[in-house]
Amino acid sequence: MKLRSLILVLMAVAMLPALVFSQEKKGEMAALASDAELVETRTAAPHLKEAAAYVVKDNTITVELSEYAGYSGLIVANGGMDPSEDSLFFKKHHFKVKLSLSEEEASGRLNHGEMAASATTADVLPVYGKQYQVVVPAQIGFSRGADGIVVRSEIKRINDLKGKVLSCCQFTESDFFIRYLAQEAGMAVNMLPDLKTLPDPDKVNLVYCADGFGAGDLFARDLKEGRTRLAGCVTWAPKTNEVAEGSNGKAHVLVTNRNLLIVADILIVNKGFADNNPEMVRGLVEEMIAGNQMARDNPDAQLKVICQAFKWDKDKAKAELAKVHLANLPENLAFFDGTIDSAGSFGFIYESAVSCYGKELIPNPAPSEHFVNVTALQDMQKSGMYAAQKIEVAPIKTEMAVPAEATPLLINDIHFVFEPNSAKLDMDNKINVTALDNFAQMLKVSPGSTILLRGHADPSLKEQYRRQGGESLVRSVGLKAMQLSKDRSDTVAKVLADKYKIDPARIATVGRGWEEPISDRPEENRRVEIQWFTVE
Repeated sequence: MKLRSLILVLMAVAMLPALVFSQEKKGEMAALASDAELVETRTAAPHLKEAAAYVVKDNTITVELSEYAGYSGLIVANGGMDPSEDSLFFKKHHFKVKLSLSEEEASGRLNHGEMAASATTADVLPVYGKQYQVVVPAQIGFSRGADGIVVRSEIKRINDLKGKVLSCCQFTESDFFIRYLAQEAGMAVNMLPDLKTLPDPDKVNLVYCADGFGAGDLFARDLKEGRTRLAGCVTWAPKTNEVAEGSNGKAHVLVTNRNLLIVADILIVNKGFADNNPEMVRGLVEEMIAGNQMARDNPDAQLKVICQAFKWDKDKAKAELAKVHLANLPENLAFFDGTIDSAGSFGFIYESAVSCYGKELIPNPAPSEHFVNVTALQDMQKSGMYAAQKIEVAPIKTEMAVPAEATPLLINDIHFVFEPNSAKLDMDNKINVTALDNFAQMLKVSPGSTILLRGHADPSLKEQYRRQGGESLVRSVGLKAMQLSKDRSDTVAKVLADKYKIDPARIATVGRGWEEPISDRPEENRRVEIQWFTVE
């Protein structure tokens, strides 16, 4: 019996490495399974199917949408998803529309003529470039809270994401959303192939999932399992709230686009079809705007058809409709000609996307004019249609003052060029003009948001003053530096109000003198810091 026991012990010892190896493999496989949402990170824009014209069959055109309340106007105008002679499209323009829902990528199929039209966001177009043979005849609306960033509870602003990793969906509005905010905070973005690769300590790092829901699920699982690989996710409703509310206080919604109107939904039409059927395109645009207005004016009356289309109950439909702004005719016209002062314009969003993705991903961007054809909108305006409509994009909340103890969404240091020992701003300097343009646009695309301008001065001569006159001279010059830095902040604020017509109530200023240097280089300390507070 002793010999047998000894043999069994020896056999167990011999098997121990295999058992350990097996456990390690199981752990690795479990980790891989838990990261199933991850997809390959693209280092170039996707290649689409070759362009072909959509051909109308049985006087019915097909339009593919996704499950999103922003498309309710089209559904209302059509009286549902199926082709119908009771639809506005048939009654007024004598053609039918078949709507369908899909969460699959539609760009390739639309380009190839497998459908007449679809919807996307304006930031997506620069990614595909000239290979994408589509026409943009109208804006559908703005997302107003449907997209957001969920982060660990200790993260309070975009700047805190430096060196951290977030999950999102590549080449979608979520990718653009985080890139835009990172750029405004003065940070670059780094794309990681997986979660095993070390993040860049000086950039915001991204890994990609198949969709926004997957990005949220991946982050939620990290929180639940106590992992620290991800600092957050960029996703869309209702996943934003699901992740935050299910985290037991470990995560919160950092920001949504409720009052950051850079995610604009647009109608996109197969170019070959549009060229061959301009009257159908006009009818599609005209009645979409009519449907938008019906949903805006009396949403309760439209809930039944919206609920049937999306298989929602009334409470969910109301909640989702509250997260969108359906565009009317004057808002459409202003969106495309760049005169909308309370939201992002098509041109601004397009160029922002080109800048955010950079030459690495968009080496030869197509001009925005490659896509836009607003003839239908212009014809409607000339005919006097919807003459009573007005631009109504506005803050969902209207508080204008910067809260004394509030945490800004992001902070960026801007180096303005002033005349020596003066608060006079050199408006012939391109650095100043570019910075002011960016400030003004930041406020325009976020109605209701406020900025705090914190002026700073350089302390490099402080020791020289101390040697010359002791602490008394240091205090005296320090007070002058404080006033000079405040005067410089006030100058920037005045230019924003006078030249860019920004409401002065949205701008606060303070001077910090030489109390907060950030560098040994004097020119880097002569700066104005912007703190941006969004309205949520």
